[in-house]
Amino acid sequence: MSEPDRFKRATELWREAYRHQMQGELDPAIELYHRSIEECPTAEAHTFLGWTYSFQGRLDEARAECLKAIEVDPDFGNPYNDIGCYLMQQGRLEEAVPWLERAKLAKRYEPRQFPYMNLARIHVKQGRWWDALREFEGAVRLAPRDAELQRALHSLRGRLN
Repeated sequence: MSEPDRFKRATELWREAYRHQMQGELDPAIELYHRSIEECPTAEAHTFLGWTYSFQGRLDEARAECLKAIEVDPDFGNPYNDIGCYLMQQGRLEEAVPWLERAKLAKRYEPRQFPYMNLARIHVKQGRWWDALREFEGAVRLAPRDAELQRALHSLRGRLN
């Protein structure tokens, strides 16, 4: 099978895996992500396999998949943000910060506001209100129609006034 055909098949498997994942069918999703990676490794398949592992509480395995995704495509921002999130879930806030900062700089990343939101949450937990405000403002600039972000920014501004 040609490389473009393998990539197309890998993408089809990735999409099928994602559908299972969103329906809460994690084991079939994991199997399909593995098949996608065997067909043609992509940053997306590794990242989403990691995300599925995180749903099962397998955060170390989730981070390992994100590192593989970065090896495949260092410009893909999602795995940087996801590593930051997994570290946050483990209470390792300071370790999460550089990963989230790298996600902000990634060339290929949607939704781009997520690392800003996650950094803001870290700053709030640490009582660094002005840093949190700066990150929430950055997130709102990127996603001005996000009502949750608007509320968080408004709430934080209220605390600081």
